[in-house]
Amino acid sequence: MTETATANPVDAPGVIARPPNLVFATVLLGLALEWLRPTHLPGGRLCSALGIALVAGGVALMAAAMRQFRAAGTHVETWRPTETIVTHGLYARTRNPIYLAMIAIYTGIALGVDSAWLLGLVVPLALVLRYGVIAREERYLERKFGEPYRAYCAAVRRWL
Repeated sequence: MTETATANPVDAPGVIARPPNLVFATVLLGLALEWLRPTHLPGGRLCSALGIALVAGGVALMAAAMRQFRAAGTHVETWRPTETIVTHGLYARTRNPIYLAMIAIYTGIALGVDSAWLLGLVVPLALVLRYGVIAREERYLERKFGEPYRAYCAAVRRWL
């Protein structure tokens, strides 16, 4: 019998939850609120078109950012150890293109389904990602990589 390798819990950022699960849970919460008390956004087709553009742009951004991680030989998943700091390409402009993509996709869904509830939950979602995920990742990366990571943080913004 062989055992499968598991991630060392010490060599991981210890985020509060997997980020896609946080986004999915927030969508479900917004849809539940929408079901209980329906809302509508002004803008009609313009909102729908903007929503489609945000989802498409978010998916493209996420795919490109994930490709960069994989090409650098590091893990995208937050429960696995980070092998290297990616500082080129998208990561030279923002330290968190995947989380930006998640927020864009989420906002696009909110606009696409015409829900003020979903749109209103984007700020709490961003705050949970910022403090429950990103802050923990940043502490982990600083412990693991030290000065090179601090220099990267000084040179590149967290969001945009």
